[in-house]
Amino acid sequence: MTQNSGQPLPQPPVAKKVRTVRTHHGDSFEDNYEWLRAKESADVVEHLKAENDYQEAVTAHQEPLREALFQEIKGRTLETDLSVPNRKDGWWYYSRSVEGKEYGIHCRVRAQDSGDRVADWTPPAVEAGVEIAGEEILLDGNVEAEGQPFFAVGGAATTIDGNLFAFAVDNAGDERFTLRIRDLRTGELLPDVIENVFYGIAFSPDGTRVFYTVVDDAWRPYQVKAHVLGTPVSDDEVIYQEDDVAMWLGFDLSADRRHLVLGIGCSEFSETRLLRFDAPGAGLQTVISRDEEILYEAEPFLLDTGVGTPQERILLTHNKDAINSMVSLLDPAELAKPLAEQHWATVVAHSDDIRVNGAGVTSTHLILSVRQDTIERVQVMPLAGLGTPAQGPIVEPVFEEELYTAGVAGSDYEAPVIRMGYTSYFTPSRVYDFVLPTADQPAGVLLLRKESPVLGGYEPSDYVATREWAVAVDGTRIPLSVLRHASVAQDSTAAGLVYGYGSYELSMDPGFGIPRLSLLDRGVVFVIAHIRGGGELGRHWYDDGKKLQKKNTFTDFLAATDWLAGSGWVDPARIAAMGGSAGGLLMGAIANLAPEKYAAIVAAVPFVDALTTILDPELPLSALEWEEWGNPITDADVYAYMKSYTPYENVRAVAYPKIAAVTSFNDTRVLYVEPAKWVQRLRELTTGNEPIVMKIEMDGGHGGASGRYVQWRERAWDYAFVADSLGATELLPGAGLK
Repeated sequence: MTQNSGQPLPQPPVAKKVRTVRTHHGDSFEDNYEWLRAKESADVVEHLKAENDYQEAVTAHQEPLREALFQEIKGRTLETDLSVPNRKDGWWYYSRSVEGKEYGIHCRVRAQDSGDRVADWTPPAVEAGVEIAGEEILLDGNVEAEGQPFFAVGGAATTIDGNLFAFAVDNAGDERFTLRIRDLRTGELLPDVIENVFYGIAFSPDGTRVFYTVVDDAWRPYQVKAHVLGTPVSDDEVIYQEDDVAMWLGFDLSADRRHLVLGIGCSEFSETRLLRFDAPGAGLQTVISRDEEILYEAEPFLLDTGVGTPQERILLTHNKDAINSMVSLLDPAELAKPLAEQHWATVVAHSDDIRVNGAGVTSTHLILSVRQDTIERVQVMPLAGLGTPAQGPIVEPVFEEELYTAGVAGSDYEAPVIRMGYTSYFTPSRVYDFVLPTADQPAGVLLLRKESPVLGGYEPSDYVATREWAVAVDGTRIPLSVLRHASVAQDSTAAGLVYGYGSYELSMDPGFGIPRLSLLDRGVVFVIAHIRGGGELGRHWYDDGKKLQKKNTFTDFLAATDWLAGSGWVDPARIAAMGGSAGGLLMGAIANLAPEKYAAIVAAVPFVDALTTILDPELPLSALEWEEWGNPITDADVYAYMKSYTPYENVRAVAYPKIAAVTSFNDTRVLYVEPAKWVQRLRELTTGNEPIVMKIEMDGGHGGASGRYVQWRERAWDYAFVADSLGATELLPGAGLK
């Protein structure tokens, strides 16, 4: 990071040291910066502002590059646009974006029924900037955000009759939302206001109640409540309360909206409880007790079994004797028996090569989400004969690219189509409707509804995406997605960036990103490392990168870096690394393990003080982390293993590269204090001269600041830091906006 000649280098803020000793399992760790956790302290706020002042001074010379990147993002984006309308009940719902406005505008128009089911589920023709006759605005984010430091919507729902609209808004970035209800017939807000709700809102089928989730003091969703419209919020009924601090609670409506479905679980086992809307007095029914330690999801529905009246059945996606999960069909009467005596009919058998992610239903078909060869896919089969020898074949929409992502983007129980999203690294997001197979069309029909436009003369052929493989220290082959501009020569001179996550079984799936083009246009070879701890190669891929095997995540990333360094594409001295959240922990770990491999590291909202956090169950979400990392409070082996890799404890006297920690003051998932402490310790111990900076958004949450233009500038900041550090600031000949 070059400073202008003749100007003195700015000096970083130095936090005072207040000795704190943390002792567990006979081991003591001295932490001099734990005092920075006091969020309300004026000294802490002053220090954080000083950190921002320092990073602004150190990176001031990058401002022209940041502005160029921002303008490229803006110049490739159709700013006035709208989504493909999605039908729900008697309305088509969609959102608009308008040039110069930060937030989306949520709208609807009335649907028409002609008797032709496919035609009735064909979205109306819409055009950017052109109003549709009969359009109603449900929520204008720009109006709601006016005068607020932050704005995000945490859920929305409409009654079946279309008269009432509930929405939840966060104006702080702390993911605690205020729920309000609008009467769409008058446009007026109802007096019902519910504070401090979490994600997820749903109306009861009769529209008299609204369901919502509440978090406890540790920010864990632990209650599902029901509010009867027009009654005091203090009278709201607790439908269910989960007291186990290691379990997460959520809810949804069943596809046919006959049940409220409560999902309780962690990453290793779960429990589903059902509430019938036609028999609320019967209370909650448990499908499979958590005591069985099965990870599953349950979908109740009515199935035509050929005996006249459709019969109640439960679709189970589960891992009972099936590490990659499978799908079974269950008669609810079986639930009265002990688990070992229950009969489950197999719908989709277990496969060592295919991970079943989930299953749902429409009135005619089973919808499957599976992952094979790292790629997420959608499959369907008819309900007729389900779970019997007469079961119909699986049908999968076919796409041409090798590396892509296809997923269900929406479905309605009565619809003859499912809405699908599709994208790849260089194919902008597409929206398809897949007409479900019939006897006349057994393969179904894939209908392209929209491909998101990309401006600025974008040509997919200017870029190349390939699947490569690195070899880990234990011999495991690690899949890589390698992205580059087509004009980059394989002469070991280019710059490279390695990106990774590797936790919670989350997969880094192929997806189009406009900001990334600006790096590729500057000759940066972009590698996405699909490391263990993610879900790209099935459940074992996740299991082999968690708890006492977590270090595989870090060494896999180093193997990906070594592959890039030896690939012939890049100069090994011009490689950077980037990751966020648990990927930020990854960044801290690889910085300690092999700082010499990187010219720069960007760690976004980084979980770098993980051991301190998980050792305190009173801190937000920490107890929920035990299933991912282990419980260091009760297990000395877990404590010792975590302490051997957690970034904050393992900062050492080596020459660290340029490091940027990017965080938000109101983040409730990874508290700002973790990167704040980390950068202090890095500066204290590094033997090198490279700057270590922290950029903190004082009005943002885990996803940063709100508003699309603000978010574009944040991404431009990150990429400018990388490009400047790698000496990749100039566009390749012929690249860039056209």
